[in-house]
Amino acid sequence: MLRTSPVRVLAEDDLDRVLDILDQDPIANVFVASRVRAAGLDPHRLGGEVWGFLKGDRLVSLCYAGANLIPIQATPDAVRLFAEHARWRGRRCSSIVGDVRAVAPMWELLRPYWGPARAVRGRQPVLAISAAPAVTADPRVRRVRPTELPVLLPACVAMFTEEVGVAPDSGGDGGALYRARVEELIRKGRSFARFDDGDVTFKAEIGAVTPQACQVQGVWVRPEQRGRRHSVHGMAAVVAAAQTSIAPVVTLYVNDYNTAARATYRRVGFTEVGTFMSVLF
Repeated sequence: MLRTSPVRVLAEDDLDRVLDILDQDPIANVFVASRVRAAGLDPHRLGGEVWGFLKGDRLVSLCYAGANLIPIQATPDAVRLFAEHARWRGRRCSSIVGDVRAVAPMWELLRPYWGPARAVRGRQPVLAISAAPAVTADPRVRRVRPTELPVLLPACVAMFTEEVGVAPDSGGDGGALYRARVEELIRKGRSFARFDDGDVTFKAEIGAVTPQACQVQGVWVRPEQRGRRHSVHGMAAVVAAAQTSIAPVVTLYVNDYNTAARATYRRVGFTEVGTFMSVLF
């Protein structure tokens, strides 16, 4: 199919053009840009393919096809053809995620073949902050040390299960890949937490990183500690540390129905810059 359509799998000699498209919206595209900058376009190193939609010789739109299916700067024609190719090759992803303007029509095209989804999160505000946090940072929030992995990991599993609805250690590998990812973020200095009496009170990680932006993930407060503003001042600490040593713009996306989290991020100084949609399988 790819040989006879405007869509093809991109390769290393397309890298500069791919980065140009990703840089058109460095906040929305931070996840894919982070992976491409680190691994290039070789599918084995990248953990997926990047498809390109071309008009003549001009690369117009992208779609990352790995554990997630992510349309990028996707025109209506690109969405239609990306969906056609995704249907043709069969579902290999655990989610479709990205700008609602592309994900919503893509899901409409794929739903008769891939549905029903386990969950559809139709509106997820994308938030960003480039100024200093508007509230004081919790001085007890710091980078997690490698020796603290056994204490942090249960909090990460609880967060993932609460957010996604499936435990990360319920798969065939018993959670080995998830543990390795948590360990990697600690090793890179991108895992932050507050510890009280040997337990995690607040935690968050910086997942994707590019020179322009970084993306916060895994924000969590121990249930019995909620309502005490740990997330407000904890997030301020994460933002301040990230802006100092990771990237100048800090971003994240959140479910629209999570009013408590959205209020927290507003207090810290985040503003809404876009809207994502996620389809979970």
